[in-house]
Amino acid sequence: MNGAAAIHWQCHGPATAETVVLSAGLGGSGNYWAPQIPALAERYRVLVYDHFGTGRSRGEIPEFYTVADMARELETVLDDADIPGPVHFVGHALGGLIGLELARRAPERIGSLLLINAWAEPNAHTRRCFSVRRKLLLSAGPEAYLEAQPLFLYPPVWIAEHSEHLEQEQTYLLASFPPRDNLLRRMAALQAWQPAPAELAQIRAHALVLATRDDALVPWTCSQKLAARLPNSSVRLLPTGGHAVNVTEPDRVNALVLDHLRRHRLPATDRITQEAL
Repeated sequence: MNGAAAIHWQCHGPATAETVVLSAGLGGSGNYWAPQIPALAERYRVLVYDHFGTGRSRGEIPEFYTVADMARELETVLDDADIPGPVHFVGHALGGLIGLELARRAPERIGSLLLINAWAEPNAHTRRCFSVRRKLLLSAGPEAYLEAQPLFLYPPVWIAEHSEHLEQEQTYLLASFPPRDNLLRRMAALQAWQPAPAELAQIRAHALVLATRDDALVPWTCSQKLAARLPNSSVRLLPTGGHAVNVTEPDRVNALVLDHLRRHRLPATDRITQEAL
């Protein structure tokens, strides 16, 4: 279904269930969550969307684009999907920053947060990784950028065991690669997002911060620092899984997400309550 502001979104699962929003990282595609959607949609209404300027949400991202702009775009999606009340928000990396920004600006929208390999500010290692990726894109083009991408996302053993799948995925991603400036401006936005500790301390929704010790892009200590700035948070460290742990360890991540959702039930909205009568 296509929503307003040229943003593509889809809902899965029962319409009257609690809503779970899944927000991807830098790539921005709702397809990133394919390993999670079936498990979550058995009990929840699951909303996935392509971030503006990525995938099926076509458009030119403006200069000086910000994570706050991305949070406002998500609000547009929620309005278009007729979801006025609080939602569970699950975000990966940049997707997690969008959820934090929305929880800070519109706390009534967010009932709980689950943040996978996210951060309060990028550290020197993460900045170096994004600098390398940016230079690859500018000097060698999308094909080289995509060929290197698994090195940042997945553990070496997983890469070796899934080489055929990764080759097929690279072909697909190359065919649907976003405009270069869109990707560069998204990179700039995520690196510029550095809220003050006092701003994060205003977020009251409970947050589960999930990190992996072998993340080659965002060190797990970044997640620890993020959790320390959120007043109602807990941290879960996984020994392996890499940056895209929900892809490499889907069963483990799905179990953690479902447990988190059960522990933090949402209040029924008026619309859902009336439909249930």
